[in-house]
Amino acid sequence: MTTIDDLIALVPPPANPVDASGDWTQVEAGLGLELPADFKALISSYGLGQFVDFINPLTPFGSRNLLLRSAQRLLDSERPFREANPDDCPYPYYPEAGGLLEWAGTDNGDRLCWVTDGHPDTWTVVAWNPRGWYYDAHDTGAVGFLHGWLSGRLNTTVFAANTHLTAPWFEPFRELTHVNIKLTDGRRTYPERLRILQQALSPTADRGSHTRGEHHQDHFTATELGWNLAYETAYTHQIRIAFPPDDEDRARSTLLATVRKMGCDVLSTTTHRGRPVWD
Repeated sequence: MTTIDDLIALVPPPANPVDASGDWTQVEAGLGLELPADFKALISSYGLGQFVDFINPLTPFGSRNLLLRSAQRLLDSERPFREANPDDCPYPYYPEAGGLLEWAGTDNGDRLCWVTDGHPDTWTVVAWNPRGWYYDAHDTGAVGFLHGWLSGRLNTTVFAANTHLTAPWFEPFRELTHVNIKLTDGRRTYPERLRILQQALSPTADRGSHTRGEHHQDHFTATELGWNLAYETAYTHQIRIAFPPDDEDRARSTLLATVRKMGCDVLSTTTHRGRPVWD
């Protein structure tokens, strides 16, 4: 059985986790459910933040109270679709008996849920894509799912396999501004463009890469700046960057100058929600 110690050995937790502690008795009273011990250990160790810039555990502590907020709106948000399409909804939803209860989300809008049937420490995980209305059940708990997916030993049909990250990480929550810079191809090769980008932001630390044919994706962090970046041609040719809000002017001037050195032109600059920026 996978334990929190196994996950900690794979992904070191932050020294000072954000919103990681509080009154679990009060949380459980608010839900009307006892929660699994491994989830309590997960939140206590990692708190608010993201695994590999993708999976966000829902901490019940702090001003956001993400776990309870998600639980309170789940049934009402899904009821209209279920009434119209009952065959596409094989599970009940919290607070219905044995209903799905979300414990983490992804940047793609997917949900990781428990099937709240039986003793909490036996609850299993269902990965759920609300956009496509399909579900993928896994006979493991929250910590087991995370450890399996982050180590590349567990796959789900709901989102991509984690096969390209050599050293998975967790980043505690920080207020960051996210900008996507879409680019023309230019004449330089992808490795040349990546080298120019990393040199402009050095020193950098690798966070994993993936190559399939002509499609590339490289994750890295600018360690002294505290900026996180992904450079890719996997979906579109773009740079994705996240930086502290006070660094916006520096990020804008540095990235736009570097794009010119890479031999590319900027097609658009938007937030991760698609709003134009840096006009």
